[in-house]
Order: sequence, then structure tokens, then C-alpha cells
Amino acid sequence: MVWPGDPLRLELPYTRMAMVALAFVPRPENILAVGLGGGAIPMFLRRVLPDTHIDVVEVDAAVVEAAKEYCGFQEDVLLRAHVADGRAFIEADGPPYDVIILDAYGADHIPLHLATREFLGAARARLTRGGVVVGNVWESAANPLYDAMVRTYQVSFHGLSLFEVPSSTNRILVGLEGPLRLTREELVAQARRVERERGLPFHLGAMVAQRYRPLTRRLKRGRVLTDAGLGQADLFLDE
Repeated sequence: MVWPGDPLRLELPYTRMAMVALAFVPRPENILAVGLGGGAIPMFLRRVLPDTHIDVVEVDAAVVEAAKEYCGFQEDVLLRAHVADGRAFIEADGPPYDVIILDAYGADHIPLHLATREFLGAARARLTRGGVVVGNVWESAANPLYDAMVRTYQVSFHGLSLFEVPSSTNRILVGLEGPLRLTREELVAQARRVERERGLPFHLGAMVAQRYRPLTRRLKRGRVLTDAGLGQADLFLDE
């Protein structure tokens, strides 16, 4: 949901929770978002991070046009939309990113080539030192691959944190390029500093304090999703 003309209004709870990325990387220079929707996340980031370059990749040109016509999405010198497959874009040569946001998963439809160990490894390889990949994933009966996706994220990054979205089945996964050198208290303090300095219209510090859960133990449920197993995963989704 997008409010044209009011980019600071993130209506959907998961879009606000996705901003925990800024607690891990407070001053990103380059951000990539995979999946445009109405453009709420990139437009919010453009407003609160006025000097940050933001690329958005959307596979469907019609979605880009609809976001521009109905949702107030506007490109400029620092915010660019690219019509392309997210995986192809990430695997191509290009600059590294401090934050990569994967908002292409649906509640009951998972683009499986964007969920495998190979893809997540490519995403991690596009990160700068200390960068993060943020994934919006559903923990619901509609997504039987939830455990497999979490496990795949765990084996694809040097660390993984999970943030539960209140009153929602959305889960925000934050995969780390390298070891996290911040304590919980330092991460919360960093979130509060971002909230204050960037003028965020919600309490990012409280969100991190209440919802931060580092997944230090490897999940035993589910299986690691790989390119070779995509056919099996397709069958699993159809069950």
C-alpha cells in the first residue's frame, strides 16, 4: 500500500520492519531493491537517505508503469528503476551494494530462482564489506518452503537475524556479509541514532530491541534450496 505524495508513510508493517537494515548499515551509499510493487520502500529510502544511490529491479515493465502512474513513484538521478530479472541483474557485473532488499517473495508464490543457495551466494558477493541482504519471507501455511528458505539463508551468509513482524506472518531475514561485531545493545543504540538523525516516523530502536533474534543455531528443519533441486521445490509448492 502506497500513499502518493507521502513517501514517509510506510503503511504495511513489514515495510517498516525492513528498515532494520539501517541499524546494521546506518550510512549506506548504494542500495538495491529487488521487487518494486508500488514503490513504497525505495521512495521511503530516497526521502530519508537523500545522498544514497538506489537501484530497483522489477521483472515486469507494467508494474513500473503502474507505480509511476498510480503510486507516485518517480525516478531521478539517484533513484533508478531497471526492468530485468533480479537474479540476472545481481549476477551481472556491476557495483557493490551496502544493502540489498529482496521484496520479490509472495505469501503463496516464491520465485524459486531467487531463493536458492546459489542466488543468495551471488547476492552476498555483490555486498560491500559489512553489507546486508534483507529478505521479506512469509511464515504461513501458504508457504511450505519457509523452513527451507530460512535454512538456505543460514548456510548462505556469515550470520542471520530474524525479525518477526507484529500481527503478521511476515518475517524479515537479515543476512550478513561478514561477522556481526555489534552487541545487541550496540545494535539497538545504532537503530535509535538512525531514527533520530534521519527523522524516521516510527520507533526503529524499539523495533530492534523488541524483535531482534539472531539465529545462531543452524535450523534442522527444511532443506537447503539449490538450483539443482528447483524441480522438487516446484512440486512441493504445488502440494
